[in-house]
Amino acid sequence: MRVMNIGRSPCRSALLVAATGTAFAWLLTLAGCGGGAEGGVDSCVDSGAAEPDPTVTPSAKALLSAQIFEDVSLSASGRQACISCHDAGHGHAAPNALPAQLGGPLLGLQGGRTASGIRYLASNHRFRIEADVTPTGGSFWDGRAISLQDQAGDPFLNPAEMANGSVAEVVRRLAGARYAQQFRQVFGADIFNRPDDAFDRMTLALHQYQLEDADFRPFSSKFDAFLRGQTTLADAEQCGLALFNAPGKGNCAACHPSARAADGSHPLFTDFSYDNLGVPRNPALARNADPAFFDLGLCARPAGDLAKRLDLCGAFKVPSLRNVA
Repeated sequence: MRVMNIGRSPCRSALLVAATGTAFAWLLTLAGCGGGAEGGVDSCVDSGAAEPDPTVTPSAKALLSAQIFEDVSLSASGRQACISCHDAGHGHAAPNALPAQLGGPLLGLQGGRTASGIRYLASNHRFRIEADVTPTGGSFWDGRAISLQDQAGDPFLNPAEMANGSVAEVVRRLAGARYAQQFRQVFGADIFNRPDDAFDRMTLALHQYQLEDADFRPFSSKFDAFLRGQTTLADAEQCGLALFNAPGKGNCAACHPSARAADGSHPLFTDFSYDNLGVPRNPALARNADPAFFDLGLCARPAGDLAKRLDLCGAFKVPSLRNVA
């Protein structure tokens, strides 16, 4: 690595350390504890987000959905729930180091991609193609769920995840849950007689829970405290931030904005776009054992709507750098 002259000695030292490979830890410190991912709100301003209001009481839907989120009985295996892949103690991402989580009826099928963190969803927007034909927003690595509610329902029916065979099967399990009466009180006494409606209400509740619960957007990193004026950054951290932002150096902020939004809200360290980084095949993923298989990401979405956009093959959603540590 060629060290460029950037002036003061602390920053020059930072670049020297970067040459040894340890400066990346400073960038992780800047990303801090937060999370990132995907969402359901239909607008986003400069990739910022409002901090939670501790005085707001969660809605009945959100309180109900907290139970759904942790309920393993809603899976075919009886051992998997939303929280299995999105654990609060791990930034609402996977609680282990597996390359992809295990699911299916016997909990023995490996998923095709790593489970992404699902914090800070309230500031994402629905999947769309911008005027300049750039895709943005949506949920999952390939944006196949246009909204957070759509994303919430997918794992229940995915054969490599919770593995229910149909919406009716999910609702049958839901009707036998310990909170079924509470579900009826919120959505109607006859709700389980209408499986499609019941499934829709369940995913709506999960959507609401992730938008309302402050644990999904804590803004608790040192960087957040720095933005509030509650702490200062060490010399190394200041230089790491400078490298992170500089277009001629790290240029990380091009996809992971670190500045406050126009309204003063804190950054999410993602611009919700999609990029192809040319990442090598991961031999720990079972499906990569087939030399003819390539995960083509955005251009290979199940709907086939972007199949002709060959420029998007191999492109995946830009994740937030909150909680990456």
